[in-house]
Amino acid sequence: MFTNFEIMSKQSHSPVNFFFLADRITLKDRNKLKIFIRDLFKKHGKKPETINYIFCSDKYLLAINKKYLKHNYYTDIVTFDLSDNEKELKAEIYISIDRVKENARRLGLSINSELHRVIFHGSIHLCGYNDKKRNEKEIMREMENQLLDQYFN
Repeated sequence: MFTNFEIMSKQSHSPVNFFFLADRITLKDRNKLKIFIRDLFKKHGKKPETINYIFCSDKYLLAINKKYLKHNYYTDIVTFDLSDNEKELKAEIYISIDRVKENARRLGLSINSELHRVIFHGSIHLCGYNDKKRNEKEIMREMENQLLDQYFN
């Protein structure tokens, strides 16, 4: 689907990968995070084959949002499930570092906490959860909070 997907998926032996197209941010304990995400998928009966988290700018993600989703607004995350079947996951998750930083500032949270919330948010989508309706948003927020607690405690 995307030109980067073919290249990115061959660069690592881990099913979970992180790529930085924007200013680098500090993402500590990457191996711990990769294992945590992999285990999250397994708990939901999914086998992560290739999950690429691409950290980018507002401008980059806006272009993707316009081109593929026909949305003309900034967002913090766009998740593309590229799987061939329900069990083996292939996906690209684009995260705007600009939005993460702005949301953290606006909400009075650390950038690290907000970044992990967004990472987990994309992962939850790939596990089959949606956030279009109010009750779905509440369920996802609760799951994000549980994952943040599990990961950081």
